[in-house]
Amino acid sequence: MNIAVNTRLLLKSRMEGICRYIHETLQCMVEAHPEDHFYFIFDRPFDDSFIYSDNVTPIVIAPPTRDPILWYVWFEYALPRVLKKYDIDVFLSPDNYLSLKTLVPTVLVSHDIAYAHYPEHLPRRVLKYYRKYFPRFHKKAKRIVTVSEATRKDIIAQYKLDPTKVVVGHNSAPEKFKPLSQKRQEQIRAEISEGKPYFIYVGAVHPRKNVLSIVRAFNRFKDITDSDFKLLIIGRDAWKNQEFERELTRSKYRKDIIWKKGYAPEVHEYVASAFALIYVSLFEGFGIPILEAMHCDVPVICSNVSSMPEVAGDAALLTSPYNAEEIASSMRYILDPDIREGLIKKARVQREKFSWQRTAEIIHEQLFLALKG
Repeated sequence: MNIAVNTRLLLKSRMEGICRYIHETLQCMVEAHPEDHFYFIFDRPFDDSFIYSDNVTPIVIAPPTRDPILWYVWFEYALPRVLKKYDIDVFLSPDNYLSLKTLVPTVLVSHDIAYAHYPEHLPRRVLKYYRKYFPRFHKKAKRIVTVSEATRKDIIAQYKLDPTKVVVGHNSAPEKFKPLSQKRQEQIRAEISEGKPYFIYVGAVHPRKNVLSIVRAFNRFKDITDSDFKLLIIGRDAWKNQEFERELTRSKYRKDIIWKKGYAPEVHEYVASAFALIYVSLFEGFGIPILEAMHCDVPVICSNVSSMPEVAGDAALLTSPYNAEEIASSMRYILDPDIREGLIKKARVQREKFSWQRTAEIIHEQLFLALKG
């Protein structure tokens, strides 16, 4: 097959969430299927590390997709011309968007439709685009892959889709997420937290990610325990974070809260050296950091809503994301060594349910089915 792939989100500076999913699944697929030729379509200069094999041809087409108007131009005008020029058999769009104008059969990866549940968390022009086009994208796609059963049920109900065209292809964790030696953990803590134990959050700092409640819970945890714990936040400053930044500034434990803005190449070592991960997002299509922590033998506290119970299984402390007091209680509860060890043992079983290789094969099968009609 001649397979075109929308790879506009493959950016070294954004190796989180959707970018991570695209990178890991494409790398597996390209290597497993040398009989196919892949055309990776970028919207700006690309990093050579994303060209995984000789059966990949990179193509750059303008304009860079930084705004809803440019999304429309890229997908509806520039992209269809490229698909026609290279005689593409099937198109894979792994980032929730696709082209309505191309006649090439398309497989869409739908990561979440958070906009439908939390419209207030998006700029107005972006929300307008999503509301207008996302229903059309999902109906146009020949086949759809979602990252969790929770997302699958959500899009089927929201868009009145035929359930037989929607399958689940989970996220997993990168190989670099694994346990560290005690000595290396001590070195990392010496570098990042003055040698003190720390809770960690990894992800964008955005209202939907609920980092504000993590800070409030940490403040309460410190009040209750009078401990020397730190809180490490790793993630880009995404959007509409004024309330979070005010809470951060006025926290009486501000010196114990570390915010490393942007993508940190050492994030796997920071996670593996943490006391526990706190991931209490209001809504997730999946929640990759949960698995990343599990692969590092780091216990997890996460939300009891949307996809997160599906990912965590019985291997995490589930808590309401709407109650900082409850999150703080979970932080205190996880201090118990027996609780921690029990969660780690369960996580070693739970994490094996998720594999990039299996997901890559699921996507490849959907490409074949889309081509056959």
